[in-house]
Amino acid sequence: MRLRLLLATALLGAAGTVQAFDYTGTHSVVAVTRDGVRTAIGRVEFAPHPQGGAGFKVGIDPAVMRDHFLSMREFKCLPAEVEITCFVPYPYASPARVKPGDLAWLEHHLLFFFKQPRDYGAKLWNGMVFKLREEGNALVGEPQAIDLNRLGVPPERLDVPLYGAADRDDFAPGARWVVQLRIEPTQKP
Repeated sequence: MRLRLLLATALLGAAGTVQAFDYTGTHSVVAVTRDGVRTAIGRVEFAPHPQGGAGFKVGIDPAVMRDHFLSMREFKCLPAEVEITCFVPYPYASPARVKPGDLAWLEHHLLFFFKQPRDYGAKLWNGMVFKLREEGNALVGEPQAIDLNRLGVPPERLDVPLYGAADRDDFAPGARWVVQLRIEPTQKP
């Protein structure tokens, strides 16, 4: 009887365990829109970093993120009738390293801006960074407003993220078409 009770307790404990985010391998970048649609827009590849934590590389899926020529530049954008969301690659060298509780560089490699479909050109003052947090086996990001025009001037220090807490503002809930960015384990077919 005691053995069965111990076994049942162990099984219940294992089933109730929350899985932590795995900072290795390939993960999907998923945009969640206001209507609840989830669209895989790219991937992040994590690998151990020699100085600790994990290094990463971000790739955007060109089959999903379509080319838009805006303000004399090509951007990869997620089209929608409500709002177009465009990816902006971080243009400077960076450590490209993360660790639990320190996701700032990954946030900087997932910069976007938004525009109305009827608007002409890129509106870089309408920038977005997604404030990431660990949630079970995923990283979940909520959009924050930033001015991407700051990218036009190289930062003094390449080892410090450009956009700190003072450079970000929260959006009202549901103000943006993409309401969440998730980094999740890649689903196997």
